[in-house]
Amino acid sequence: MYLTQPLHRALQQYPDRTAVIDGDRQFTYREYVERVSRLAGALQSVGMKPGDRVSMYSLNSGEYLEYLVGVPWGDGVIVPINTRWNVIEIAESLVDSGVEILLVSETFAGSVPELRRLAPNLKTVIKIGERVDGWLDYEEIVQAAEGIPDARRSGDSLAALFYTGGTTGTSKGVMLSHANLMVSALGTAASGFWATRAGRFLHSAPMFHLADVCLWLGHSLVGSTHVVVPGFDAVAVLRAVEEHRVTDLFLVPTMIQALVDHPDFSSYDLSSLRRFCYGASPIPPDVLDRTLAALPEVDLAQAYGQTELAPIATLLSPEDHRKPGKRRYSAGRAAEHSEIRVVREDTTDCDLGEVGEIIARGGNVMLGYWNLPDVTAAAYRNGWVHTGDAGYLDEEGYLFIVDRIKDMIVSGGENVYAAEVEKVLYTHPAISMCAVIGLPDPSYVETVHAVIVLNDGHTLTLEEVREHVKSRIAGYKAPRSVDFVDAMPISGAGKILKHELRKERSGKPGVHQSGDSA
Repeated sequence: MYLTQPLHRALQQYPDRTAVIDGDRQFTYREYVERVSRLAGALQSVGMKPGDRVSMYSLNSGEYLEYLVGVPWGDGVIVPINTRWNVIEIAESLVDSGVEILLVSETFAGSVPELRRLAPNLKTVIKIGERVDGWLDYEEIVQAAEGIPDARRSGDSLAALFYTGGTTGTSKGVMLSHANLMVSALGTAASGFWATRAGRFLHSAPMFHLADVCLWLGHSLVGSTHVVVPGFDAVAVLRAVEEHRVTDLFLVPTMIQALVDHPDFSSYDLSSLRRFCYGASPIPPDVLDRTLAALPEVDLAQAYGQTELAPIATLLSPEDHRKPGKRRYSAGRAAEHSEIRVVREDTTDCDLGEVGEIIARGGNVMLGYWNLPDVTAAAYRNGWVHTGDAGYLDEEGYLFIVDRIKDMIVSGGENVYAAEVEKVLYTHPAISMCAVIGLPDPSYVETVHAVIVLNDGHTLTLEEVREHVKSRIAGYKAPRSVDFVDAMPISGAGKILKHELRKERSGKPGVHQSGDSA
């Protein structure tokens, strides 16, 4: 199995179908494959050897789609760059992975001199967009190159290094093989509800993120047309769906909220939409309900996983979304290619309903962490990846995620799962976004602290926050302090960066409720 496999099938069966729509540019599959083979030849001509790493630093684009298959076509390895990182973080990943060739778009070209200073291994820079003297020009070298045969880099050979998003404060290079990525995409497609055959898929989530790459590969397998917008913008997404008759959409929950709450949402023709998939982080129940109400004819599906699983482990189907208890709380059941368990610290299986660590295995499991054998051994044991997520299974095999294990708060001898408190907070009409963390406390070890973004025109006090939580779950789980903020630190994948919240509040507690031990 190999990432370029869908292109050969497309060239044989539907070469004149539109493959890519990027603004005013469109390419058929025949044209797309020709450009990919030329890009591979160009990369080899500037020094790419078998197994060499090549990075892309760009917003979503047609060139990004060419990069994803052009590099392996030429026998290289892709290393996408998180565009939300600063130059130092990017340089560290380039040095760690040994990248020598960088493709960079106009948006980020200004960072190249500093990247070259910090990452001396970077030898060749290819610029996309307006030509700059002294730089290799992407379009020029593609047009000048001879197309080359596909190297068919495949199987267990390294396909990609994905650096984890750093939501924990530490980034690691996850090694994924061609087989890993293809197993995840094929297993997900086998569900029958993840991709519309010969449909039109919109890339609005960042293409550097594995979630979008998995969707790209899955939709390539079923012959879809790839519609591209540079990045998420509610209006840009709505316009693209209307103009290009998009059938399939993938967004993370923060993007979904921005989309369905946009004042012009109802003014766009979204009748072409057939499937709306989401994942990467929990979705507030009220946002999910509003999405179902706004798009009653569209099938919703949720995915749970992580980069180490290439990335999908479980799926929640459209049918499951018609069951309030499942859609509000469950992450679905093991996908066709995946096996999951919930275990205690000694790795024995938890009873149904008992909270433990979620572990997973299958052909989608990573090769390991680049240059981190000890970390790999700790996370990948006896064929199982230990996810670091806490959850439980019910009698039908549905997985319910409780929290990240490291986000569990130990307060006064009781375990408090931040995700449980967040779910309750999200039911308050004044709250737009929230995160719950533990703050050090000499008496309780940790206390529950909430960081809250309010909806426009709303006010809220700590006392009201506590009463709302205590009316629904145990009183000891209610926040003892709160910060009301204008915005959250968000990763490129749309996740709230809790390690940033903890760092900002170290020794700086928010508004406290005193004299209440309940």
